[in-house]
Amino acid sequence: MNRRTALTIALLLAGTFLAGGCATPYDIGSADPRVTPSEAARDVSGMLNHNVAWGGQIATAKNLKDRTELEVVGYPLDAVNRPDRDAKPTGRFIVIRSGYLETADYAPGRLITVVGMVTQTRAGTVGEAKYIYPVVMADRLRLWPRPDAAQGEPRFHFGVGVGIIR
Repeated sequence: MNRRTALTIALLLAGTFLAGGCATPYDIGSADPRVTPSEAARDVSGMLNHNVAWGGQIATAKNLKDRTELEVVGYPLDAVNRPDRDAKPTGRFIVIRSGYLETADYAPGRLITVVGMVTQTRAGTVGEAKYIYPVVMADRLRLWPRPDAAQGEPRFHFGVGVGIIR
């Protein structure tokens, strides 16, 4: 193999490994990620039936007779539409999803991205403080993987083997 061929192969392999490490954005379609939950709560008449994409950290989850409700602490979405917990919170909101969601999976602390319509506001409390929540009827949900000790470590391991011939 000549030098040029070896260099070409090395560049192709490096490009393959680098591209494999890139995250694919979660598809939010035509939903609007720019409007925050706080803004929607202040202007509910202007936000009714507005298709939004919001993300955040689940604060509470409860199953009701025909739906599941999640209270979410909102955070802006990053480049792959995952909630950015390093950013300032954007306000709390309620997610309603028809049917049953397993609350062991949709548990407090998990990150979620929601696509759906703002349908109303709901008065509630955060601790002892009164709070107005925008309510989103979820069309799509993305539950992000739990962070763990292995996250961020390389997924490929290389080693050198030694064989002994007698």
